[in-house]
Amino acid sequence: MRVRTASVLIAAMAATAVGVTASPAAAAADLSATYPINGVSHINSNDSDLPLGPGSLHATVNLASGALTASVSLPPATGNFKELGFIPVTATVELTEAEPTTGSLNLNTGAMQSTSHMTLRLTRLTIAGLPAPVGSRCQTVRPAEIPLTSQPGFSVLRGGDVSGTYTIPPFEHCLLNTGLINLTIPGPGNTLTLTLGPAVLG
Repeated sequence: MRVRTASVLIAAMAATAVGVTASPAAAAADLSATYPINGVSHINSNDSDLPLGPGSLHATVNLASGALTASVSLPPATGNFKELGFIPVTATVELTEAEPTTGSLNLNTGAMQSTSHMTLRLTRLTIAGLPAPVGSRCQTVRPAEIPLTSQPGFSVLRGGDVSGTYTIPPFEHCLLNTGLINLTIPGPGNTLTLTLGPAVLG
């Protein structure tokens, strides 16, 4: 599910394509790139997939140190699962960055590691087709920490996959449905995979 995502930090890898050929003077500069992104988060606690996107990822990398910062924009994501194995549940979640994504880019190999901090806000919940009120402040008690790394086949110019595993914190302020939500969504072992399209530099 920093899903306004996580993490998402790989855009800065576009700098590799420039950094490895840049002059010493140019290597001291920052380089920015924007990627279109789509993805999916598998929610371990209820064995469901939350589709993400289409969205965009903007990243900036320092061509001297490899330090990167990034931000991501994703639309609300809606997922479906079965409560108790047979009751259909639909949940709509917004993923919002609590702080900029940070990480590092290996300027020689293009390998990237980054960490995002995303707050998950539940905006809509239906159970067996019936609306279940969650209020306007139903969200995780703290941001989820989402580490991401580039995967084999990733190209800094053509894009590719980045992925990681993360824990969803408990929710709060969800009215009478707080307990039910915390039984079915939070927990460890969730995976996030983002697919980046071709980079637009600058």
